[in-house]
Amino acid sequence: MADILHVLFRSFMSRSDHTRALTASVTAPSSSSSSISSSSSSVLVLGDNSVSHSLLLLAAVTAAAQLGIRVMFFTRTHIRRLPACVHKCVPSPSPESLKKIQFSYPRTVEELLQQIASLHESTSPCPAPPSLIIVDRLESFLCAPGVGSHSEYQSGEQSCAAHLSALLCDTAAFLTQVLEQRSSSAGPCRVIASFQSEADAGQTGQESPVLDALDRYFQVRCTLDQSGGHDTATATGRQQVWNIYFSGRGIKETTSTTDCEEKPGVTQEWQLLINPNGLMEFRAV
Repeated sequence: MADILHVLFRSFMSRSDHTRALTASVTAPSSSSSSISSSSSSVLVLGDNSVSHSLLLLAAVTAAAQLGIRVMFFTRTHIRRLPACVHKCVPSPSPESLKKIQFSYPRTVEELLQQIASLHESTSPCPAPPSLIIVDRLESFLCAPGVGSHSEYQSGEQSCAAHLSALLCDTAAFLTQVLEQRSSSAGPCRVIASFQSEADAGQTGQESPVLDALDRYFQVRCTLDQSGGHDTATATGRQQVWNIYFSGRGIKETTSTTDCEEKPGVTQEWQLLINPNGLMEFRAV
C-alpha cells in the first residue's frame, strides 16, 4: 500500500504543482530522489495541534475514500462534524467510505492502551482489521499524575511514550499478519500519530526528551514548520504557508544507477498552503 501521507499530498496538490508534475512525468527522471520506504509503517507528525489535527482527519478520509481501507482514529477531541478544510478537499465523501472510519475517544493513557490492545481481539470472528491506526495529540495522553519534580515527570512521560509506541507498533505488526493471511490488498497496517512538544508550542526552545523515546519506534518524522514559511496575501485574505519535512531512518534514496538505499539523513520537503476558505493544498519542493 502506498504511503498514506504521500497519497494525501499528491491528491491535493496545488493546481500549478499538479500541472508541473504532469509535465515532469514525461521527462527523463532525475539522477536521485527520495521516498518513504515501503517497510516504514509508522509516521510521527510534529507541530501545531490545529494543523496536524486537520491533516490527520484529511488523511483518514483520503485513506477510506480513495484507498478503501478501514481506519481507527483515536482522539480526545470529540468530532461531531468534519472540519471545513476536509469538506473543501473532499466535498461529498460517500457514506460507505465514512463508515470505514471508526472514531474512539479514550480519556486517559490507560484507556488508550487498553483500546489499542483490544484491536488484537477485534479481528475475530470475521471483521476486517484496520489498515491505518491514527492517534491524535499523543502529548495529551502522555502524563504522569502525582509525580513531583520536573525531571521525574519527564522520566515518567518518556517511559509512557515508549510503552505506548511499542504497543502501537506491535499491534500494527499483528494486524499486518492478519491482513496478509486473509490475502488482503489493504495491508500492511500503518500508524500515524501527532505530537506537539513544548518547543512547538512556544513554551521552551529545547526539544522534548519524550521525542527520543518516540523516535526509537516511529520510523519517519513529518515536521510541520512555519518558521521558514510565510503568509501570502490573496484576493480573499491571507494564505498560510507551512513547510513539511520528512526525515528519519524510514526514508530511502533512489538513484538512477543503484537500487533504493535507506539513508537516515535524507530529507523530503513539501509545502502546505492553507487558503482563507480552509482549503488545504500541497506543493512539492
